[in-house]
Amino acid sequence: MFNLFYQGGPLFMGILTILLFTVIVLSVYFFYLIFRKEYKSLDLTIKRLKFIKTTGIFALVAGILGQLIGLYSAFTYIEAAREISPVILAGGLRISMITTIYGMIIFLISYLLWAALYYSVTKK
Repeated sequence: MFNLFYQGGPLFMGILTILLFTVIVLSVYFFYLIFRKEYKSLDLTIKRLKFIKTTGIFALVAGILGQLIGLYSAFTYIEAAREISPVILAGGLRISMITTIYGMIIFLISYLLWAALYYSVTKK
């Protein structure tokens, strides 16, 4: 697992991990408020739940940006090398997709947590 973290690039993987922790912390906080019924306004709570979904979308975009920057860097080196084997190209493309996959996983987690919280708040 740590190998994938370093292959994906510590900068973007670190940013994505911080976003994952943000989603988890926000979700736990809202679960606590909802199940303890400690929120003041239902409408305000529903609006604030969007922070979870927005953070997930930001993680998805950051993952795609990480892939694009990695691809740009890889293509720069390929251009300088002139000739490159298909195996090396495929390996580089595989590694460039790590941040995008991680961003998508974070987005899916955030969306599922948001849906569960939204359902918990709106059910009567």
